[in-house]
Amino acid sequence: MIINDELLDELLIKAAASERRRMNLDLRGTADDTSQRMLNALMPDTVVPMHRHRTTAETVVLLRGKATEILFNDEFVEMQRIDLDRERGNIGIQIPIGVWHTIIAHEPSVIIEMKDGAYEPMKPEDVKAI
Repeated sequence: MIINDELLDELLIKAAASERRRMNLDLRGTADDTSQRMLNALMPDTVVPMHRHRTTAETVVLLRGKATEILFNDEFVEMQRIDLDRERGNIGIQIPIGVWHTIIAHEPSVIIEMKDGAYEPMKPEDVKAI
């Protein structure tokens, strides 16, 4: 698979048509691949719940658009905002294990997300509505 502008355009079209206003594309070659790698296209009006990953850090790299990653402490108080904007030179973030976070897209955006280990559905105690 080649990740190019055509692929990102197609993913953004699907995100725009999606009820959730976002769309992901699994980048693993097979179900036996125990890594987590995906493209995630985000429309500005999508809502990504605050969440955490208890067993892995998460790497987020901006491929297109502008977005802000927000990190929270365990009391859900905002600790840090990281503006992801290729023009400003901020293209990614490494989110430590267990840190609550969300992302806000300021324009149609595509990120690549990477985490260790096989996919595990989020548990209710690891997701908080914003």
